[in-house]
Amino acid sequence: MQRSRLIAALVVTYFTYGMVLNTVGTVILQSAATLGVTKAQAGWFDGFKDITIAVVSFLLASYLPRIGLKRAMMAGLAVTGLACVLMPLVPGYLTICLHYAVIGFAFACVKIGLYAMIGLATSTSRQHASLTAIIEGAFMLGVLSIAVLFSHFIGGGRLASNRDWLDAYWPLAALCVVAFVLLASVVIDESADQPEPGTASIAAMLALVRLPLVLIFIACAFTYVFIEQGIGTWLPTFNNEVLGLSQATSVIAGSVYAASIAAGRLVSGVLLRRVNWYPILIICLVVVAGAVLAIGALSSVSAATTPITDWTKAPLAAYLFLVVGFCLAPVYPTIVSVLLSASPKSRHTELLGLVVMFSALGGTAGSRLTAILFASTSGAIAFSLMAIPAGLLLAGLTLLRRQWVRARVPE
Repeated sequence: MQRSRLIAALVVTYFTYGMVLNTVGTVILQSAATLGVTKAQAGWFDGFKDITIAVVSFLLASYLPRIGLKRAMMAGLAVTGLACVLMPLVPGYLTICLHYAVIGFAFACVKIGLYAMIGLATSTSRQHASLTAIIEGAFMLGVLSIAVLFSHFIGGGRLASNRDWLDAYWPLAALCVVAFVLLASVVIDESADQPEPGTASIAAMLALVRLPLVLIFIACAFTYVFIEQGIGTWLPTFNNEVLGLSQATSVIAGSVYAASIAAGRLVSGVLLRRVNWYPILIICLVVVAGAVLAIGALSSVSAATTPITDWTKAPLAAYLFLVVGFCLAPVYPTIVSVLLSASPKSRHTELLGLVVMFSALGGTAGSRLTAILFASTSGAIAFSLMAIPAGLLLAGLTLLRRQWVRARVPE
């Protein structure tokens, strides 16, 4: 009963953060229309979130076991709920910046604590990989759900100056309360996650980078998030400017892409209970590399003369993104699981600090480089070049598997 309740609490918590972390696109659009926020100002929203995540992960990860994983996660949910309440009560540019900084702080604590708790809730590497994939699938369902929630409050025929969209934050705050109560109801033995006295420090966390397993994992995680963020951030622009989809249809296509990732993670969560992770990921990355090359080739000849408003009339390249999302989906949660399942539970929080920090940096790099390629070449070329990091990730997975078989992070 306690294990099932813990898993439910972890799923609901990560679903919640899938929603609150992916509001930036809508907030940029609506804050410009209703709050007078300029594009230059809005460009800082992601930075307040991602930079805070990286900094907090670096500074606090090794100390979270002393605070308590459950206590840290509950504190994160509490401040996230307050940050959501603040949005409709005190709308404005500074409030939005503060909101994303608080969300970044909370998410760093929650993600590290949540992944460490997966180790406490599972006993084998296959169980670990399966539960990790399912929880990451819940996160992607949250990404998909936030668009639905905002669309309900924005509406199609309302005035551009209407601030009703801010009321979407009340259900988000309520969801934080639900996750908080679920987590509070669980009794968790965190003793296995406690480091040896005097070992928890930033220096001890950085020392882990010297280990081959950890170093290869960091390279793989950075490369994966580079690909995912590079494609995900610029997909609506690609659909609109390169494939000729209307703006509304481009947004819908982006939501369907998020759904394909969610589906891929949920399906892989089932498969990984029965099949070894390595062949699954190799096949997935080969398909991803082939799909992005095909998208580049097809999109160069598929530009529409008038905006496409019917999803069924979208070019083949638009549908191939669903294949990319589905096959990319298992990679990140699985390699994180590989690292943690090969490591003592007492080092999980330190390792997760590195995971969150380098993931944030990889996402920023992927989004930024894709932007540069979009501006200097074409969208087709920019997305075709994603086959290069996909190939590098293939090589990295082979090295990761070799180290996973024989290496263990020392106590």
